[in-house]
Amino acid sequence: MKALKWFLIIIGTLLVLGFCSFKWMEHQTKKASPEATVNYVKDDLKIDITYCRPFKKGRVIFGGLVPYDVVWRTGANEPTTFTTNEELTVGGKVLPAGKYTLWTLPHADNWEVFFNKKMYNWGINMDGVASRDPAEDVMAVSVPVEALPEELEQFTISVEDAKVPTLVFTWDKTRVSVPLQ
Repeated sequence: MKALKWFLIIIGTLLVLGFCSFKWMEHQTKKASPEATVNYVKDDLKIDITYCRPFKKGRVIFGGLVPYDVVWRTGANEPTTFTTNEELTVGGKVLPAGKYTLWTLPHADNWEVFFNKKMYNWGINMDGVASRDPAEDVMAVSVPVEALPEELEQFTISVEDAKVPTLVFTWDKTRVSVPLQ
C-alpha cells in the first residue's frame, strides 16, 4: 500500500511538472508571435479570425522562411481559425457557416487558400510539415499576389470592407486578398 501511495505521488508530481513546463513553453512561443483576433461585423454577418503574428526580423519571408509551393499554417503556432455565422461565397464556391482552419499554399504569383473543417492542436508536426489533412478541406480558392510598396514587419490578417468583405493577408511586401460574398 505504501508503494502505491508513493507511485501515485510521483506520477501526480510528474503530471503537474509536465503541465507547467508545457504552459511555460507555450508562453515563450507566444511572446515571439503574439496571438491576435480579428472581429468583423456587418449587418447580421459576423467573422472571427484567431491567429499568431510572427515578425519579419530581417528575414526573407516568402520564398525563404515561408517557402513557395509548400502548405503554410498561415501564421505561427496553432493554425489560424476562421469562423463565420453565415454562408459565404468565396471564389464562386459556397462556404457554409461554421468554424474552419485556414491554410495557404504561397506561390510567387498567386496563393491557394484552403478552408479546412478539422481543428488541429498545432500548425506543424514534429518534422516541421503543416498538419493540414487535405481530405478535410471544405474549399480552396486561388488568388493573385499583390506587391506592397513598403515592408510590413509583422504578419497581419484583416477583413476589409470594400464592395464585399475581403479577407486580407499582409506581410513583408506581399498582400493577398480573398473577396467574401
